[in-house]
Amino acid sequence: MTARIGDGARAGGAAAGDTARFEAERRRLVGLAYRLLGSVSDAEDVVQEAWLRWQRADREAIEEPAAWLTTVTSRIGLDRLRARQRDRAEYVGPWLPEPILTAPDDTDPARHAELSDSLTTAFLLLLEQLTPTERLVLLLADVFDQPFDEIAKILGKSPPACRQLASRARRKLRETEPPPARPDPATLAVAAAFINAALQGDQRTVLRLLSPDVVLVSDGGPHTHAARRPVVGASRVGRFVTNIAKRVSPDVAAEPCRINGTPGFVVRSGGAPLFTQAFEVVDGRITRIEIVSNPSKLTALAHSVELA
Repeated sequence: MTARIGDGARAGGAAAGDTARFEAERRRLVGLAYRLLGSVSDAEDVVQEAWLRWQRADREAIEEPAAWLTTVTSRIGLDRLRARQRDRAEYVGPWLPEPILTAPDDTDPARHAELSDSLTTAFLLLLEQLTPTERLVLLLADVFDQPFDEIAKILGKSPPACRQLASRARRKLRETEPPPARPDPATLAVAAAFINAALQGDQRTVLRLLSPDVVLVSDGGPHTHAARRPVVGASRVGRFVTNIAKRVSPDVAAEPCRINGTPGFVVRSGGAPLFTQAFEVVDGRITRIEIVSNPSKLTALAHSVELA
């Protein structure tokens, strides 16, 4: 059969349109998968698999591409989350989500604040209390504003059953601990003063800036030196941080940033990230420090991660 003139151009145009439709949803899909899994690399793998399935699908038969892509991403992510939870028991030391750098969105500050709240490490750790299905339902309903009729189609359950899952998930979170507070505006200044004091060996200032019941959580994975249990109390956290500071080489730089919506620093040596530090501050004192030094969790800091 001889192809008619223009058939190739129309096919190319259709392919470009299909790519554009997928790319229009990519940030949202990565955002959903990241909140579900707490890992940028896993989220990007999930969305790449969704892209491959989109490529193989009969796209002319797909009436609502956004809903179709949400369904596929949700199901792939749910399968990966279940597999990951089976492996979690073997993780060495405390587990923290993979840190991401977040920046303000001046185009829609209210929506940005809402989405940032759901990216905080505190919120992602709260989600760890839920079953995989509860976690997905809560994210779809409360963060991504999906109607329960659509959530029901994704999970193969009835809308009332999905509402019940969402209610149970919200109740679990309320019973676990109160929702995390918004970052204190003074957090970055307090954190910077704390880091400078630690580097200078100024133990008195270090202790003054720490809340008496401060908690430090350090995720180094299996191959990096880190505290294998949370460090609790000002004196113990002060000694721990001061000892780390003594081993820091002169070429290390602490870059202020927002990590998962929370003020903190990326500590780099020769441009390569060594670890991240995120701080919670209440009334001018540090109440929590989260350090991620697991090299496998720092790869996303080398490139821009776009998610909604």
